[in-house]
Amino acid sequence: MKSLIPANNVDELICLIRGCKVMLDEDLAGLYGVSTKRLNEQVRRNKKRFPNDFMFQLTVEEANSLRSQFATLKAGRGRHRKYLPLVFTEQGVAMLSGVLNSDRAIDVNIMIMRAFVRIRRMLSLNRALAKRLAAIEQRLTGHDADVRQLYDLFQEMQQSPHIAGVGFCPAP
Repeated sequence: MKSLIPANNVDELICLIRGCKVMLDEDLAGLYGVSTKRLNEQVRRNKKRFPNDFMFQLTVEEANSLRSQFATLKAGRGRHRKYLPLVFTEQGVAMLSGVLNSDRAIDVNIMIMRAFVRIRRMLSLNRALAKRLAAIEQRLTGHDADVRQLYDLFQEMQQSPHIAGVGFCPAP
């Protein structure tokens, strides 16, 4: 499959709203190569495929917040949206491939699903690292003075004219 968009660009389109990782209808329409109006039209025609946990409409406050964060509102007559944006969860994006029946829609869906998986893995890794760090911190509480002395020693060594600028190399 020829990549339509770099994968990290897709990752950047996934945002957190109401505690859910979602993508905006406008961004999805751009990826699928259709107008936002056409995408939303297909969703409305297939409403049963998109329950609230697959897709929901933003509130006025949420939409305004997104506009201020991303400066999406364009000036001029007819340049802004008439309706509040729809956002799609991972399951909603998967369902879109069935309603937007084209080879491009299938390719884009595969790319988006992989982006959601990457983000889930990163979050899982971060949670695992946070747990390990907490365990290390707990073990060190009795050794705070020793750790502080080691830190001070490293600081002194770096200030030493014989060692300054040498630095420490990370393990391979």
